[in-house]
Amino acid sequence: MVIGIIGENCTGKSTLADAIREKLSAEVITGKDYLRLAKNEAQAAALFKEKLKTTPQDKAVVYVISEEEQLSLLPETAVRILVSADLDTIKERFRARMRGNLPPPVEQMLTRKHGMFDSVPHDIDYDGVSGDPAAVAASLAQS
Repeated sequence: MVIGIIGENCTGKSTLADAIREKLSAEVITGKDYLRLAKNEAQAAALFKEKLKTTPQDKAVVYVISEEEQLSLLPETAVRILVSADLDTIKERFRARMRGNLPPPVEQMLTRKHGMFDSVPHDIDYDGVSGDPAAVAASLAQS
């Protein structure tokens, strides 16, 4: 089973991925980690797409996506989870990542990107602020 966790920076994707990894013994791949598969990006993307396409149903692979171009790597059969959070929470979490400093250009980038995945087709909506990652993982384990 391939699971795509889709969302902006600091929405709770990694927390959800960790819960799924624990429950399903899943392999978690984040962003452009797939580039390690080959020396050039096109070849690595092709190999990664094939890996996801041929993942057996009894094995779980989680792909954590935070950039729109990464959506094309997911196979049609993937379970897509949209993770969202309000903009103030995203800024607060990003500020914490940056040791209390959120430069204006970074804040502007977060504002500009907010909602970028809202129209992406998905199977599960997950609230990265108040959602229960263990419940989502348990639900996926039953499917």
